[in-house]
Amino acid sequence: MKRREFIKGSAVIALAAGSGHALKAAEMLDGAPLQEESETTPGPLIVSAPMLQNYAEESMGVAFAVSDLANGYVIVGRKPDLSDGRKVLCGGYRVTDLDDRIVRVRLTGLKPATKYYYRIGADRISYKGGYDMKILGNEEAPEIHSFTTAGKKADGHFCVINDTHARWTPFERVIEKVAECAPACVIWNGDACNVEETVEAQTRIFLKPEIGRQDYAADLPYLFCAGNHDSRGMANRHFERVWMFRQPEERAARDWDLGRNFAVRTGQVALIGLDTAEDKLDDDPRFAGLFTSGPYREAQVAWLRDALQREEIASAPYLVAFCHIPLFDPRPDENPGDVAPDAPDFHYRTDFAAWQRTCARLWTPLLEKAGCQLIVTAHQHRYRYDAPTADRTWAQLVGGGPDLPDDPTDRPEAFPTVIEGRVRRGKLEVTVHNVRTGEVQDTFTFAPRV
Repeated sequence: MKRREFIKGSAVIALAAGSGHALKAAEMLDGAPLQEESETTPGPLIVSAPMLQNYAEESMGVAFAVSDLANGYVIVGRKPDLSDGRKVLCGGYRVTDLDDRIVRVRLTGLKPATKYYYRIGADRISYKGGYDMKILGNEEAPEIHSFTTAGKKADGHFCVINDTHARWTPFERVIEKVAECAPACVIWNGDACNVEETVEAQTRIFLKPEIGRQDYAADLPYLFCAGNHDSRGMANRHFERVWMFRQPEERAARDWDLGRNFAVRTGQVALIGLDTAEDKLDDDPRFAGLFTSGPYREAQVAWLRDALQREEIASAPYLVAFCHIPLFDPRPDENPGDVAPDAPDFHYRTDFAAWQRTCARLWTPLLEKAGCQLIVTAHQHRYRYDAPTADRTWAQLVGGGPDLPDDPTDRPEAFPTVIEGRVRRGKLEVTVHNVRTGEVQDTFTFAPRV
């Protein structure tokens, strides 16, 4: 094979492997085009409302679903009519990010605590090869949405949801409660997914959920702490295709793979996001050695140390951390995640971690030193509050699960939660909303850290 033909064939095979197209590499090598132009009138190109991702002081992510190969963009500006708008294309440097399912646009260079307006758009692309591509048409959504960036002068009002597991009835009720609370941002504290093998399944969860309020994240920014289920399945192994990482310039080179960790100042509150990863050991035979949660947890130590020393984080009166798997459990028979089921001293109720002793040993000394008042976790599908003790200076809130039994007397401890935090009268007030009953389950207050 001639060198030019070899390079062409190899490139096409690589494109087939990484693209969302269903065309086979063999068909491409036989000369078939990468995309056939349809003779029928195409349907809508933009097929979801936008979703605001990775709330931050000077950046914001915007994702939305498309029905065909597209080059997406966002027009963003300070004026409500977008007369001052600038167009930001999907993808990073060098080339745009053509995709036939999900468009992801990262807006950077924004000002902290500032309101912006935006509209999404996309170009339908015909791509037949490296020298044969064109725009077939353009579509822009009619709606103009808005968001406000984080920062010291922002509204330090947040909500937390967790363990939604693509169960639409409880999810819809959770989203309605969040809309009622009207926070500045929402932390989705893991297990949005189950085991997702396709990008279509991920799209359905985040961009096209089966709820009435499909624009639930179009004007309300979200942060995400991945849960153990959010790494399971072929599609979830590349979760960033639906929930974008921050751009490379927003991360240190050392932290290249920590695109989901966050340290965000909103008003008087500093929000820290960590990823506890899998709830089983990396050498669990069910995973065939294909998980590396151990090194991932350790890599977050250096990131956390640096994040806590950043001026806007260190100076915040309140420090709240988030991670999916709890970092403490008072019950001796709950698996701490660092003992193999076949170990002689294994005496735990489950073969998966109910809490993460390894993460607690790695991260909580830094959080305690920084004066962290509260860690919000999830995973156990049962609400619980662990008050601080002489040996553990931080409180822990464990969010409830997705269960909504039909019988109101059945399992009263099973209910979804929305955890709401805001500063009132000089203290951080945290309210736990019981989504099953519609009532306030608990309220806790925290004094500023010294």
